[in-house]
Amino acid sequence: MSFFTRLADRVEAVDSVVSVGLDPDPDRLPDAIRDADLPRWAFNRRIIDATHEHAACFKPNAAFYEDPDGWRALEETVAYAHGKGVPVLLDAKRADIGNTARRYASVLDENGLGVDAITVNPYLGRDALDPFLSREEAGVFVLCRTSNPGGADLQDLELSSGETVYERVAALADLWNDAGNVGLVVGATTPEELERVRERVPDIPFLVPGVGAQGGDAKAAVEHGLAAPAGIEEPVGLVNSSRGIIFAGEEARDADAYFDAAGAAAKRLKRRLNQYR
Repeated sequence: MSFFTRLADRVEAVDSVVSVGLDPDPDRLPDAIRDADLPRWAFNRRIIDATHEHAACFKPNAAFYEDPDGWRALEETVAYAHGKGVPVLLDAKRADIGNTARRYASVLDENGLGVDAITVNPYLGRDALDPFLSREEAGVFVLCRTSNPGGADLQDLELSSGETVYERVAALADLWNDAGNVGLVVGATTPEELERVRERVPDIPFLVPGVGAQGGDAKAAVEHGLAAPAGIEEPVGLVNSSRGIIFAGEEARDADAYFDAAGAAAKRLKRRLNQYR
């Protein structure tokens, strides 16, 4: 079963397109969590317990797990999310050539990390992404127009063809979508670009970051971020919030209140996005 088919089932089951980012930045954790002395995998379990009823997907960012204990915490997190029936998208922005790309792509395998989808960087071209694209049951989200202000430095440049770099990436992603497993990363902080990308690729689902702490456009994220790939009846896509959910309880006095706040934030975002579905 393809990733987008599984995602469509999950979206229908929880009536949500919310992606919850699992980025346990220790510098952001309040005293209520530090005092509880929770390791990352336990912190993530509490977040998953609090939010899974509202989550179409969980999205850990690899940067928060690249240390001696981090990969074990990530393995525990993926397994626990799967136990709750929620797919996992690893935000790693990978791309390379040859054996390196094949090793990066092994996180999508059952005998690897076993994540359901991954973000990739198109800068090296098609051959760098082939090891990811060839795993037809996995989702491959290609960076297109990112939510950070500096994204304009390269992504908005105009090519000799008259299109921007991000528009060209969208067109290439459409060409690379032979297995129907390609998505695009397009930020909610640039709603005009979000609409322009959707015009170029009407059938590719988006992962839309930037709705939470970055204050992106929720209405545009839903209206332009969802699409129905071949074989899927209802439009699917993901709108991600990381800090806006997992750090919603920063003022909490104890751990229980902290995680309750995360659950409430995920529920609010689900309701907010569902206004536009």
